[in-house]
Amino acid sequence: MTDLLITGGTLINEGKRSHDDLLVRKGRIESIGPSLAIPSGCKVIDADGKLVLPGLIDDQVHFREPGLTHKACIHTESKAAVAGGVTTFFEMPNVSPPTLSMERIEEKCAIANQDSLANYAFFLGASNENLEHVKSAEPSKIAGIKVFMGSSTGNMLVDEETVLEGIFRNAPTIIATHCEDTPTILANEEAARQNFGEEVPFSEHGNIRSREACIKSSSMAVELARRENAKLHVLHITTEEELNLFEAGNDRITAEACVHHLWFEELSYSTLGSLIKCNPAIKKASDRDAIRKAVSDGRISILATDHAPHTWGEKQGTYFNAPSGLPLIQHTLLLMLEMCEQNCFTIETVVERACHAPARLFQVEERGYLREGYWADIVLVDPSRNTSVKNTELLSKCQWSPFPHMTFTNSVDTTIVSGKIAYQQGKVLPKCRGQRVEFSKQRR
Repeated sequence: MTDLLITGGTLINEGKRSHDDLLVRKGRIESIGPSLAIPSGCKVIDADGKLVLPGLIDDQVHFREPGLTHKACIHTESKAAVAGGVTTFFEMPNVSPPTLSMERIEEKCAIANQDSLANYAFFLGASNENLEHVKSAEPSKIAGIKVFMGSSTGNMLVDEETVLEGIFRNAPTIIATHCEDTPTILANEEAARQNFGEEVPFSEHGNIRSREACIKSSSMAVELARRENAKLHVLHITTEEELNLFEAGNDRITAEACVHHLWFEELSYSTLGSLIKCNPAIKKASDRDAIRKAVSDGRISILATDHAPHTWGEKQGTYFNAPSGLPLIQHTLLLMLEMCEQNCFTIETVVERACHAPARLFQVEERGYLREGYWADIVLVDPSRNTSVKNTELLSKCQWSPFPHMTFTNSVDTTIVSGKIAYQQGKVLPKCRGQRVEFSKQRR
């Protein structure tokens, strides 16, 4: 492993900016300081004019392996991740077969050990039948417990009240929830069929997977967490009302926002249609703007992608046939920075929500910060070079983007994963491999 000296850049870390150099040895950050000496045999990375950030930790991705690899796989999606400045991902359990036991966790880790360019961890899924697996899960070896409190891709709905109570009472680590009320959605689907037949316009998605469905389910999750003293993380918030459930600084009950819900709004369906169909649905501009404000004020703790690829052909179906989900990870940091350019929030806030907070709330060991002794997960951003979205440069296996022909103001210059260069100036270094993420053993 080659030692690295990053010099001349602007470090953004823990709410501060500095012009320190950064020395990486044996995969870890050895020194941070001004004008560091160049050790013998060290590779120097000139970061003049560039931003030096911790690598992003994406706490919600769907890489589709095993079982759904015609859509995506760990190798292809981790390439897209490092090209986008994401050095660590937490992957969801709705694959085939679903990840419902520690045995399945280890099988996925074995695949990632061989194929992933980024650091990796996996959620253990909950179901109506696997409460004992949830109770016996090893907290240091999983990202958390994923509970689908609303039906979505993969049919892993947990809807038995006693099972939900058992999960919230006994989960040995953080619970991450997908919150939508399924009976409400089913009633809305039937109403849409009455109005439109099978040709439901995609603009109805936010009415079918409605704000009421989200609010009802998220409120139930928060109530359960308070009653059982569980550590809860509610994924992909989409409504202004849900934000009232969360308080800045409360690390026991937290919320995530995803970049597509911060960028698109209901009028976007008129041009993008099925491409932005996702669960929960993109809603009103007022919801988007309220969530952006909550990112700044701390009610939203984490920024993520919910990267969820499907093939182009699958997405061309009619409303009830086109699957929900979109590929985002290659451009997620650039999209966050674009919102900084629009004064939605600051770069320091992006670093807090996309790097520091995932490490802190999920109790990741020695990642998520630029600190001496920590693993060197680092991304260099070039504010002087634009990035145009081109199909020929997309790395996700699905080979399409919800940002066709868009030009971002910034570019990802270099991504370093556990001390190794994984991506640099438009090229993925395919031999780079990430590491399995380690978590604290005490996470309840």
